Amino acid sequence: MNWRKLLLPLSGLFWIGVSLRNLAYKLGIFRSRKFPIPVICVGNLSVGGTGKSPHVIMVAELLKDEFQTAMLSRGYGRKTSGLVIANYSSKVYDIGDEPLQFFNRFRNKIVVAVSENRIIGIQKLMGFFKSQVVIMDDGFQHRQVKPGYSILLTDFNHPYTQDYLLPAGNLREPRSGANRANVIIVTKCPDAFTIKQRDAILAKINAKPHQKVYFSKIVYSNSLIGKRFTLTSDEWRDYQVLLVTGIANSEPFVEFVKNRFNKVQHMNFPDHHNFSMADIQEIDQEYDKIQNLHKIILTTEKDYMRLKDESALIENLFYLPIEVELNDLDDFKQNLLNYVRKN
Repeated sequence: MNWRKLLLPLSGLFWIGVSLRNLAYKLGIFRSRKFPIPVICVGNLSVGGTGKSPHVIMVAELLKDEFQTAMLSRGYGRKTSGLVIANYSSKVYDIGDEPLQFFNRFRNKIVVAVSENRIIGIQKLMGFFKSQVVIMDDGFQHRQVKPGYSILLTDFNHPYTQDYLLPAGNLREPRSGANRANVIIVTKCPDAFTIKQRDAILAKINAKPHQKVYFSKIVYSNSLIGKRFTLTSDEWRDYQVLLVTGIANSEPFVEFVKNRFNKVQHMNFPDHHNFSMADIQEIDQEYDKIQNLHKIILTTEKDYMRLKDESALIENLFYLPIEVELNDLDDFKQNLLNYVRKN
């Protein structure tokens, strides 16, 4: 991080540009479109690594049984354009890895859509699918749509309150952008942290009267899921693992796996990495080198969406589902449902 501070002058220029853009929206020079149905935005100020996907899934879980719920993403990394609705034949290059992960979780219980134009996407979801509520994935900086309820995520170990704007830091916009949020969730909290740590975080966030702050932690499943079978946690210690990740911050996942398996070899790729044939061959070759009869290729649920169609890997490929646990889920749920019901 220290060397990146040399880029602070460039961050100053970035601050000017983003601040002028936000001011234009605030003054009405640029228009934000409001919709007659509830639009819930889940996003962050940083470029990634806050655990957004499981929080989007959590929000959808809380809404899907009462409302006709839709998820709308940009579809990062897809090779299509326009509005695309996820279905059983969708591939990662059709809709992107995260939307495919969402569809894989919910199937036909909610509508999962991608559109680079969020306004058109919401209009179609309202009109054709009669969606009653839309969850806008990673839309905090998408100011053309004015959400009714914004959920901002920030990593416990890398909070936006201690970060800098790009390129010196990882922030997409100034810290003051957090003021637009209705809810701020401090994610990836350790299993135990002190009241002093919590109070220090709350003091730095300095929530506005309209904001509520929650704390969440990652909860890993007790079963690995593969094409042929599942592998329960009481069997893990026997296995040697080739761990393949292509996410923004893999450290917590890597640490979890290393503490629970016989031996772990980690192959780390960039976030949203499009695995080439050379990558697949390298993964396959590294797997073949493992001498242990009990061996698997393990990846995240998001990475599994990009690797599951690779015939060379799929028979030995597993993923570990994750959930999030909120410190006051009942209160969060009640506030969320109250917003949707009123609107």
